[in-house]
Amino acid sequence: MKTPNFRQIDFTIPGHWSPDQALAVFELLDDLRDKIWAHYGLRLQQLLAEQQHTAPRTDAPPEEPS
Repeated sequence: MKTPNFRQIDFTIPGHWSPDQALAVFELLDDLRDKIWAHYGLRLQQLLAEQQHTAPRTDAPPEEPS
């Protein structure tokens, strides 16, 4: 089963939020991240390590033509 890459989800942040509203959302997401890490931390570490070993390198220089 392939794990979806959620970093590719595109969404727009509303431009009409007050600083207080933006901070509330930021704190909510930060708390959610902490709770997810507390519950799944070891499994997330394993999955991230797995993805790093199987992901193609994007920082490698282009290959020379033969």
